[in-house]
Amino acid sequence: MKKILSILLLIFAFGANSQTNQQSYSFSLQQAISHALTNNYQAINANRDIASAKQKKWETTASGLPQINAGLDYLNNFDFTLQGVTGNLFVPGGDPDAISTFAFGTKHSMNGRATLSQLIFDGSYIVALQASKTYLQYYQNAKQKTDIEIKEMLVNAYANVLLTEESKAILEKNKTTLSKTLFDTEQIYKNGLIEEENVEQLQITLASINSNLNNITRLNDVALKMLKIALGIDLNADLKLTDKLDVLTTSNLDLAMTKATFTLDNNINYQMMLNFNEQRRLEYKLQKSKALPSLAANVNFGYNAFANNFAFFTADQKWNKFSNLGVGLNVPIFSSLGRSAKTQQAKIAFEQAKTQLIETEQKLKLQYESTKSDYEFSIEEYTTSKSNLNLAERIEKKQQIKFKEGLSSSFDFSEAQRQLYTAQQNYLQSMVNIINKKAALEKIINKN
Repeated sequence: MKKILSILLLIFAFGANSQTNQQSYSFSLQQAISHALTNNYQAINANRDIASAKQKKWETTASGLPQINAGLDYLNNFDFTLQGVTGNLFVPGGDPDAISTFAFGTKHSMNGRATLSQLIFDGSYIVALQASKTYLQYYQNAKQKTDIEIKEMLVNAYANVLLTEESKAILEKNKTTLSKTLFDTEQIYKNGLIEEENVEQLQITLASINSNLNNITRLNDVALKMLKIALGIDLNADLKLTDKLDVLTTSNLDLAMTKATFTLDNNINYQMMLNFNEQRRLEYKLQKSKALPSLAANVNFGYNAFANNFAFFTADQKWNKFSNLGVGLNVPIFSSLGRSAKTQQAKIAFEQAKTQLIETEQKLKLQYESTKSDYEFSIEEYTTSKSNLNLAERIEKKQQIKFKEGLSSSFDFSEAQRQLYTAQQNYLQSMVNIINKKAALEKIINKN
């Protein structure tokens, strides 16, 4: 019995400890965005891309700086390579057509060396330095684009969670109201004052509400997990949202945004296309630079030693010093027009990039107009759906009174209820649309 109690206590302690260690978060929308910009998985890797690009830039720079290499070579001649000489060199007066063989070298040899090399001039290196800056700028732009996309994704995910929460609350309220109406109607039916069809019609509506309520509960769980992934937190973490849907909607009503001038230079996609054009220009410049001569120098210094017995590390071993200075000049003269073909290919690619830049400008202007129109429509839709909701509530309330007094059929009452439920969902969706459409507009104008 004591062992069982001990095991139960251990299980309880482990469970309590697990609950204690479970992380808990509470975010407003702005807090969620700030957290995601640091902890989102894509944001983390985007920062790593920048760190890698910085190392790549230094790698390119270092290739033109002094390079020092050292080495040690050891050779053991198990069997010497023999050389042949015609004329029987070692037997005077012998056969002049005879071949004598002899070996050069020693049984053991060792060579220690160090080389200092320095690039003096190479046109492609200069272009590579310029390209490395563009390469880094590309990943910095990519990080900025990632942040912008994360912000929009966070806004959408946050609003979707609020939408499912509000929908769930409204459905539960509708269920409570309808359940009471159904109960009262059943009592009236039992007294024989109304037909059974009236009860059945309400049961159908209540079953539909229960089904929608179960569905929205599942959708809320999915939406919450999607938000957690966007935030970069564990799916099992406890997450509470402090902003309310109606408050966020009001704060996102900003028609002044639609009056602002769209500046292409602020758009991150345009900036990345400019960066792409610069890359193509440098690639073209790189191919042209390959027609220039290159100049490099190196200094060699070392010692070598020879012995028939391995005694290189003894005091009597003789080491021979050597050193030299070398300068190499490479001048491209003729490549059967192969170099020219590569240069023309790079030029064509550069011209294509220019055309793509013009296309991007036109598409972004159109996208801005479309996004602005969508945002303006979302505000109009919100105003309309809010007015329709008020009308639907009044109609449903009147129909409910008429139904209880026997002045309206169950079909008319159910139709008024469905109209109300649709108006409720349209109103909630219109609020989410305002939040999402504004986020899309902020994305294209790159508003912080």
